[in-house]
Amino acid sequence: LVTNFIIICQCLEESGEPKPGDLIEIFRGGYQHWAIYVGDGNVIHLGTNTDAGACSVKSVLQDSAKVMKEKLQKVVGNDKFQIRNLLDDKCTPRPIEDILQDAESLVGKVLPYDVATHKCEHFITLLRYGMPRSQQVQLFAMTSHTELYSLVFGILAAASSEDENEEKK
Repeated sequence: LVTNFIIICQCLEESGEPKPGDLIEIFRGGYQHWAIYVGDGNVIHLGTNTDAGACSVKSVLQDSAKVMKEKLQKVVGNDKFQIRNLLDDKCTPRPIEDILQDAESLVGKVLPYDVATHKCEHFITLLRYGMPRSQQVQLFAMTSHTELYSLVFGILAAASSEDENEEKK
């Protein structure tokens, strides 16, 4: 009961206790870590092969990650989290039994890790929906393109303005 109370207090929204198969979004400084709840206070997530930990910037530099089963409280630490089944409005979740069986079968395995294509969000969406997705990566790509276009248009506008000033002289 104490563990459940702590979990509820650290949850950002009053979404109740997680149920097996729920996706857990953990808010780290500057990014989110993801895990899948498997029951009895445990989650399965991608951790690092180093002592850096999943919440370390060093984890981004790794090319592999270990599938770990740990207590939600340990993975969350002092950070905040929420239950967020982020694609339920677009995709039908796989049967809970399949999600849990596949997640448990991967515990202890070392998998490729790449911040753009094989990160913790890809891992947990693959388990829940059968397809790897990352809204963080998609958002970054859209933001990067928008910033790139803004930069290009800014340079073109400045060049055009300089050309007009040259013609006036």
